[in-house]
Amino acid sequence: MIKKLLANSNRRSLKAYKNIIALFTLKGVNIAIGFVMVPLTLSYLDPTRYGIWITLSAIFNWFSLFDIGLGNGLRNKLAEALAQNDIKKARIYISTTYASLIVIFLVVFGLFLVANLFIDWTVILNTSKDLVNELRLLANIVFFFFCARFVTQLITTIALARQEPAFSQMLDVSGRIVSLVGIYLLTISTSGSLLYLGITLTALPVVTVILLSVFVFRGRYKELRPALSLVRFMELRYILSLGVKFFVIQIAGIIFYQTNNIIIAQFFGPAEVTPYVITFQYLSAITIVFAIVLTPYWSAFTEAFTKSDFAWIKKEVNKLKYLWIALFFIMALALIFAKFIIGLWVGSEVVVNFELALFIAVYLAITAYNSINCSFLNGTGKIKIQLYIAVAFSLLHIPLAIYFCHEFGISGIMFAAIINTLVTTFVYEIQYRKIISQKAFGIWNA
Repeated sequence: MIKKLLANSNRRSLKAYKNIIALFTLKGVNIAIGFVMVPLTLSYLDPTRYGIWITLSAIFNWFSLFDIGLGNGLRNKLAEALAQNDIKKARIYISTTYASLIVIFLVVFGLFLVANLFIDWTVILNTSKDLVNELRLLANIVFFFFCARFVTQLITTIALARQEPAFSQMLDVSGRIVSLVGIYLLTISTSGSLLYLGITLTALPVVTVILLSVFVFRGRYKELRPALSLVRFMELRYILSLGVKFFVIQIAGIIFYQTNNIIIAQFFGPAEVTPYVITFQYLSAITIVFAIVLTPYWSAFTEAFTKSDFAWIKKEVNKLKYLWIALFFIMALALIFAKFIIGLWVGSEVVVNFELALFIAVYLAITAYNSINCSFLNGTGKIKIQLYIAVAFSLLHIPLAIYFCHEFGISGIMFAAIINTLVTTFVYEIQYRKIISQKAFGIWNA
């Protein structure tokens, strides 16, 4: 069946299908690492300290926003340049983005060092005052490597723009393997230190990607190697024209994914963050499989749209929507066996709330369908509607989540997200149909 599919595919589809097959292997390794890493980390830290680490790292993930969308802007503009075979323009985009992110994160880190002198992390994380000094030092170290990660991981964006997501995933997996080895060494040589854990999980992946980037730019991507002489800050207007829109959309995603942990910690205590995160991670494994299939399509849609190949786009989107039906039933099965499987995975210390798991599953299933149209819209750069919806729901999410938690308990944390996703799914489906039939005008084509 696979051979027949590959034989009957055009060049773009063939490249996508080959990457999907490779991605399944790499994502399988990545998921396996994640599933091993959670109980290993829990055995190193108690549930409360693990909840503190998860919440702290979630807060620092907010600072990925300071790339103001440069990564996603680069992905689209680089894919367009490569579709037009303009290698010099591609190198200018890459060099300028690297230089810009280095400047941005040096400034951000400098400001953070000053601000951190006045931040009481024990209040933010709702934990013991005894940890105040440890958390302040941990924050400085971890934040530095979070900043460095967003610069070094541009190599994965370049791979995605070249429609090589499997290679991008390989770079990410390499860093996670090194981190897993590091955590294992911690468990046999030290006792539950948040500081050691933070350094291991943030520093090792960054160092690994830096070394791999040097190797890649000397070989596989030699023709795209960045150079100081090719930095053109004036070219940022082309990257930012799209990147700023992605930046605002990212804010909405960060508000949901990261503030939920803080809201739970404040309302129900840090220990309750752990079952929420683990349940979310367990059910997300299903949507990760779907994301594997979608990964090659963003940049493939960019190329196809640049060349006005609407027939190919429509055919591939229809295939993806049929595939989503299968995902829906698999998600239902995963939910039914959630308590049993999570019990085998992490043991009896983490108790699964079935009602919370149900609403997480509903949210993830709707989001998976939504991601099909989003992949197309992101690839074509038609994201102004996404921008407006992101702004509206970023303002509404926190007060709605707090209200629903008051009214319905911890399960209410998902209600605002489900409402958001239902609205966006309906709107994006309309926009996709208008664009693909070439009847989109005004905001529908922006």
